[in-house]
Amino acid sequence: MTPDEQDLVLGLAIAPGEGPTRTLDEVLVHFGESDGAALALRLLRDAMERRDADDVEMALIVHGAADASVEKFLDPLIELFPADWHRKHEDVVSMLGKLRSPKTVPTLVEATRRVPEYLEFDECRALAVKAIWALGGIPGAEPREALEGLRDAENEIIRENAVKQLARRGEL
Repeated sequence: MTPDEQDLVLGLAIAPGEGPTRTLDEVLVHFGESDGAALALRLLRDAMERRDADDVEMALIVHGAADASVEKFLDPLIELFPADWHRKHEDVVSMLGKLRSPKTVPTLVEATRRVPEYLEFDECRALAVKAIWALGGIPGAEPREALEGLRDAENEIIRENAVKQLARRGEL
């Protein structure tokens, strides 16, 4: 994506106290697409192929602006999560959590254990907490077992959130 294209997509983002400066239609016309979800998926796959962290962010901005369903993004997001070349792990976990799919459980469990280098400062373990809450929203035995396993984690924040999710699910 060129810098001008990135600026165009960034115009879709909503900053505190400001609205977007571009419309999704403007972005779609520029990229020759008629569907925001299709464009977001195309941009995401392209960014992943090129290992371009900035373009991953652009694809997720388009996805959000298009208010697109996440289902079509399931496999690319699962593939993207463990990559160490981007900075959107929390966004990926949040999107996976919206799916409430058992297929996401291994990735969400990995997110409770993994601390990307750029998040090492975060003593609150926001990535792990998001993953635990996402696990709590998935029905079935596999996420319950994952949460039960996290009750014994060394990190107190992880333990407490796993217990909260088990309690919320009525499985304590």
